[in-house]
Amino acid sequence: MSLAPVVVIHLTAALAALLVGPLALWTRLAIPVRPRWHRALGYGWFTCMVAVVLSALFIRSRDLPNIAGYTPLHLLVPVTSFLLYRGLTAVMRGDIDSHRRTMQRVYIGACLVAGSFTLLPQRYLGQLLWGQWLGWL
Repeated sequence: MSLAPVVVIHLTAALAALLVGPLALWTRLAIPVRPRWHRALGYGWFTCMVAVVLSALFIRSRDLPNIAGYTPLHLLVPVTSFLLYRGLTAVMRGDIDSHRRTMQRVYIGACLVAGSFTLLPQRYLGQLLWGQWLGWL
């Protein structure tokens, strides 16, 4: 079974964001603090998240309850977009505490929680993962 190009873009950007996010956070918590690395990784993570949000607009599903192919999971698109905007404007204003809280929430909500929903057995990635895993037993 082959994947549509938009799904490949979405999956690649989401996996990159999942991996880059902790690195960006670690560079601010590490001793010594590495602000240049944090900024570079933060830009990379932000770019990946924008790619995830934009590609999600073009992915439709008929498996779940939907409206024109948009499922309840698509409600995360405007929420994530707003939080990314809010986090970016916070750091531009110099409000580092708000920036930190907002970006941590985006990472937890969009990368970890939403990402875990994609691994449900009835979802495509869940079928790939669990089907392969169960096939190894």
